Amino acid sequence: MMTFLQVYLVGLALIVAMVTLLWIYSVIIKNASIVDVFWGFGFVVTNIIYLIMNDVSSPRQWLLVILVSVWGIRLSGYIGWRNYGKGEDFRYQKFREDYGAHRYWWVSYFQVFLLQGLLMWLISAPLLATHFYSQPDSLNLIDLFAFIIWLIGFVFEAGGDWQLAKFKAKPQNKGKVLNTGFWHYTRHPNYFGDATVWVAYALFSVASGSYLPVLGSLLMIGLIIKVSGVAMLERTLKETKPAYKDYIERTNSFFPWFPRK
Repeated sequence: MMTFLQVYLVGLALIVAMVTLLWIYSVIIKNASIVDVFWGFGFVVTNIIYLIMNDVSSPRQWLLVILVSVWGIRLSGYIGWRNYGKGEDFRYQKFREDYGAHRYWWVSYFQVFLLQGLLMWLISAPLLATHFYSQPDSLNLIDLFAFIIWLIGFVFEAGGDWQLAKFKAKPQNKGKVLNTGFWHYTRHPNYFGDATVWVAYALFSVASGSYLPVLGSLLMIGLIIKVSGVAMLERTLKETKPAYKDYIERTNSFFPWFPRK
């Protein structure tokens, strides 16, 4: 049987192969933002590979496969639907402009695709740990708690995305701030939900008897809050929506709570 590190490195090779093929396609269509669509689905594929490469087959493993697949396919499907027909995301257009189109085709491989692939690999550690160790074989109270946490996170993430999509679909809401539904209690219900889902994956790793791989979930949560999620979006919204300042004063940034008067 292969060691944890060996399986983990096979996962790295698989992810690098996937993002390389995706990068080649992005060069052809001149659109680097397809990497965002791939993010959720990449975890689905990696998680299934981790399952296949381990001899053990427990209820915890199959539960994790179902939950990661539901989460990842929904996320990729939503981002793909949201971006369809809109061309390359403004962030990547800015990179393309800064580096120059004659250079960005190869710079994007390292700056966007390989970087996201390496992050995906590091973050996937608790998924591999759940499949590799999975002791005891039967589900326990930590698994039950992890499932409840996952359900809460998924409802916030999917529900927040759905509410935002409905809000943006109405032309009269252009320039306005969504402050109803989940958005009444947190400025970023979708990011809160995503982070909560990764707390659940960490708990499945703990339930299997493995603790160090929890760092993968912590890395993901840190990226959501401090780098590519909440922090980046807050900067953009403050500049583009004047009403957002009042929304900030009344509504929690991340953790859901009742609005301030």
